[in-house]
Amino acid sequence: MALWRAYQRALAAHPWKVQVLTAGSLMGLGDIISQQLVEKRGLREHQTGRTLTMVSLGCGFVGPIVGGWYKVLDRFIPGTTKVDALKKMLLDQGGFAPCFLGCFLPLVGALNGLSAQDNWAKLQRDYPDALITNYYVGRCPVCCCYLEFLPVLEGTSALSLPCSIISTLQGCTLALDGQTTSSKWAHQFPWG
Repeated sequence: MALWRAYQRALAAHPWKVQVLTAGSLMGLGDIISQQLVEKRGLREHQTGRTLTMVSLGCGFVGPIVGGWYKVLDRFIPGTTKVDALKKMLLDQGGFAPCFLGCFLPLVGALNGLSAQDNWAKLQRDYPDALITNYYVGRCPVCCCYLEFLPVLEGTSALSLPCSIISTLQGCTLALDGQTTSSKWAHQFPWG
């Protein structure tokens, strides 16, 4: 509990920095969990470069973009009623998630050395599954609850950490799902 209070104080004092570092840390943690628990690589076979790429994506892309989006969302739809939460969730999942995935997947491909043509083909192949999987895992209902119950901290959404944790766990859930989404998730990245 003391750690959570310290995190909240840091978030209130330095919202942008904390959101960016949180996103990078959670994406790195998600990759470590994926490599160690799902792929069972072991420490000797752990791909440190892959983990650092995910940390960089979290700090340089996901944190700023998602953090900025939640600020816009909080200003566009103020309030914490159930109706407000539903509106935010619909706008987030209907508008933001498709655009975000359309940017995130090619960025990952580019960072992994895919040519423009290969990256385009990969986006066309993987985008529908990635978007469906985003909805399948349950982010909509879970984030809707957070959008309703968590307060806004001085114009900075308190959603950043909970939704980042959910997203990290979604990656593990997708990989652990087994028959349907595991193979799709494993092939979204060239290193999978």
